[in-house]
Amino acid sequence: MFPWAKFRRRKAAVKLHTLLNLHGNIPTLVIITSGKVHDVNILDELPIETGAFYIMDRGYLDFTRLHRIHGNSAFFVTRTKNNSRFHRRYSHPVKKSIGIRFDQTVIPKGFYSNRGYPDTLRRIGYTDPTTGKKLVFLTNNFSEPALTIALLYKSRWQVELFFKWIKQHLRIKAFYGTSENAVKTQVWIAISVYVLVAIIRKQLRLQISLYTILQILSISLFENMPILQAFAQHQQQIEDPQSQKQLYLQGFLTGQ
Repeated sequence: MFPWAKFRRRKAAVKLHTLLNLHGNIPTLVIITSGKVHDVNILDELPIETGAFYIMDRGYLDFTRLHRIHGNSAFFVTRTKNNSRFHRRYSHPVKKSIGIRFDQTVIPKGFYSNRGYPDTLRRIGYTDPTTGKKLVFLTNNFSEPALTIALLYKSRWQVELFFKWIKQHLRIKAFYGTSENAVKTQVWIAISVYVLVAIIRKQLRLQISLYTILQILSISLFENMPILQAFAQHQQQIEDPQSQKQLYLQGFLTGQ
């Protein structure tokens, strides 16, 4: 039914590659491709912002592409793969009581890995206090505490919540058309709705969930009333939006 969405012989797929701004969980970059496009290739199209943190899972572990982020004076936090090998140069003191197992300065081991990333990296071992799972992180940031790096990676879960929210509440599981234009149009409409709801929630400083906001708007969309009145019964204290300055959304970035 979707011959343009190349993936497998009898299965089509579309990938939604998203760069999410954690200050408000606003998607700042969305690239829609067929399922055959590997995630790591999207790093070639990623605009690098100086000083930003790019948090990504280990599917994006490519030393040449990570070095591009490093060369643009930005930072990355990712997980290592099971077959990743490194030469250890230094071991730094750690507090094992907070879950940090080790904090090392390393260089990639192997000809192609070392050629792709000729500079030093920071390798951090961490034990999740909730699940007991042992994780190993890789970053080019040497100034932040090891625990901060681990907590930064934990915030990557917001990307998963973003996709979960879209799938559950914007009815994107079924498509109204099978052409490439029809599918992409429906996906962009869903993303636009999410962004508008997220902006409303942040600018009005609402304490209710995005789903609740979406439900309130859906039943009062054609009613002639101030937007704050629609949320009055769900929000006890909302400041007058006319007195608020326009918020500027910026901060840590995460890629998925």
